[in-house]
Formats: sequence, C-alpha cells, structure tokens
Amino acid sequence: MYAIIRDRGREFKVSEGNVIKIDRIQVQEGDSIEFDEVLLYSGEEGMEVGQPLVSGASVTGEILGEAKSAKTVALKFRRRKDSRTKKGHRQKFTSIKITAISKP
Repeated sequence: MYAIIRDRGREFKVSEGNVIKIDRIQVQEGDSIEFDEVLLYSGEEGMEVGQPLVSGASVTGEILGEAKSAKTVALKFRRRKDSRTKKGHRQKFTSIKITAISKP
C-alpha cells in the first residue's frame, strides 16, 4: 500500500514506515501530522487516481525532529580579476515517519 501526497507544492511517494524530509514546519517532536492532499492511493482494492485529489484519503505521520541538510556552496569566480565570492547554505527540514495511510 502506498500513496502520493502533496505538501506545499512538493510531491512525495510514501508507504507506512517510510521517513520523509519536508521543508521545516513549526511543530513539536512527537506530535502527529495529517496530510489531506492525496493525489494517488494504491491499496488492496486497487489504485485510485484523484482528479486532482482522492476524496476521503489521508496520510498520518509522526514528527521525528528537525535537522539541517548538507551544505550547498555557491562560488563565483572571475578570472584575472582577483575576485572570488563563496557562499554556503544549509536548508532546514523536518523528518516525518509515516504511520498510517487510510481511505474510508
């Protein structure tokens, strides 16, 4: 059983027990979160594709915590000008463990 969900413009293929990383949200560790935007649901009775959403389907997850991704480096280099610029960025994300996929 799996589902494809949408969270703030990004799509994720999830099944029970998966851990996904979404953009950071302000929640406490251990809280529960529910995703109502289910684009595709595949279960025992077959696959159902939403137009655009599957009615009544939802995915529930548990917040594992926040962390930072690996550093992304942006480097500008201008030859023969003695000009270099190096900038780094670490995106914060929230880890979520999928606990249930349900459709009535």
